Amino acid sequence: MKSTSFRPGDRVVLPPYGIGVVRGTCQRPVAGETHAYYQVDFPNTASRAFVPVSAPQGTGMRAALTTADMPNLLRRLQISRELNLPRQWAARHRRVTEILVGGDPYELATLTCELRRWNNERGLPDLDRQAFRRAIRLLEQEVRGLEDQYAQDVQRLLDHAWNETPA
Repeated sequence: MKSTSFRPGDRVVLPPYGIGVVRGTCQRPVAGETHAYYQVDFPNTASRAFVPVSAPQGTGMRAALTTADMPNLLRRLQISRELNLPRQWAARHRRVTEILVGGDPYELATLTCELRRWNNERGLPDLDRQAFRRAIRLLEQEVRGLEDQYAQDVQRLLDHAWNETPA
């Protein structure tokens, strides 16, 4: 498990918001007590989040993927592992939403692979197609800016999957 201690400049993921950068820590008063928070800024937006230093895992915050993680992510995207998503729409929607909100990159990769397979076999209904595209975008955020061959291979695979699905 990756460290839950973050430093300024660290790339982090804060589901479901995506990739952010730790700008530092600050003290903020809450209910009459002062607590330490990580200040997380999200690139290309004016959005900012404050995450408790004492328990960042409670918010789902984690270190973003690095180049060392790319071979495993690429394998997940290439190997179709069935998620056994429910066929009944409401149950499937709940499960897919859990995966998207949870933000685990390996679950997102498995979801992407499964929905891509479904799309190729029979096409996707609108909400499944939207989930497919959202999973791809979340993965692309993590890969963007990483400079190695595996990251480029992941990006190409995601671009190809994106272009297979009509908007």
